[in-house]
Amino acid sequence: MKLSTSIKVSSLVAQIGSGKIIGNANFLITGINEIHKVVVGDLTFVDVEKYYQKALKSAASVILINKEVEVPNDKILVVVDNPFDIYNKLVKKYRPFQPLNTTISDTAIVHPSSILEPNVILGNHVKIGKNCYIQSNVTIRDYTTIGDNVTIESGSVIGATAFYYKPTENGYQKWHSVGQTLIEDHVSIGAGCTICKGVSGDTIIGAGTKLDCQVHIGHGVVVGKNCLMAAQVGIGGKTIVGDNVILYGQVGVAARLKIGDNVTVLAKSGVTKNLKADSNYFGYPAGEVKRMYRELASLRSLPDLIKRLYK
Repeated sequence: MKLSTSIKVSSLVAQIGSGKIIGNANFLITGINEIHKVVVGDLTFVDVEKYYQKALKSAASVILINKEVEVPNDKILVVVDNPFDIYNKLVKKYRPFQPLNTTISDTAIVHPSSILEPNVILGNHVKIGKNCYIQSNVTIRDYTTIGDNVTIESGSVIGATAFYYKPTENGYQKWHSVGQTLIEDHVSIGAGCTICKGVSGDTIIGAGTKLDCQVHIGHGVVVGKNCLMAAQVGIGGKTIVGDNVILYGQVGVAARLKIGDNVTVLAKSGVTKNLKADSNYFGYPAGEVKRMYRELASLRSLPDLIKRLYK
């Protein structure tokens, strides 16, 4: 999430009301992001010691942390007791929740060439480009941008809240979702799909990609260009899908994975690890098709082999 106006580290600590600054207190923070989406200028947080190095080696410039540690030259630490709580409060402060009181928000922008059928709901700061066709009962939530020549069929939800919780002693604490959802040109989204916004970064559906009905795209997922996803595909949060990828029906993809360009995954497969480009996959856990078929053939011949061994 980019800030509309940058803020000094010292000013931010003054807002928090506590915290020890280690590093340049005059540094200007330009964004707030969770660790998976940070860029230079961002503030992030870490509160579990085993992830300290990941945060310190990330692109983030300012890190909320709950312990003093040796700090790299290009980082600024703000030491506080509860980094997550402060991070969540800052996100809410700079992009607060805005309830929708009308069917179409006053801040929504729709190109006059686009068609909206009855009962379409457009949230705050939604933008819809040229020649789009949004069917009845589609809900498009806050900070969604839709390109040109996009079709979204009935009952789909674009920009749903991220399914992202932090476990605490008092149960799961929900992260405030402030990311965007970006649908590029010539995308087709079937009926009953759900595309979640990023927690603080962007969920992106690349140009020319086509989604069948009842496809679920998790928070912060980046889908490449010209992909095809059949019914009941589900992709876990933060996964990156390359260009020209085909996922057949009921394929499940775990979170935080990378699927290379030109990959095909056959129906009902479960993807649990990164998939290399230009390959075909099948099974659970998904493996390269030729190897998986050889394994299945071996299993089918196993009873006969056992009979011969014990004659």
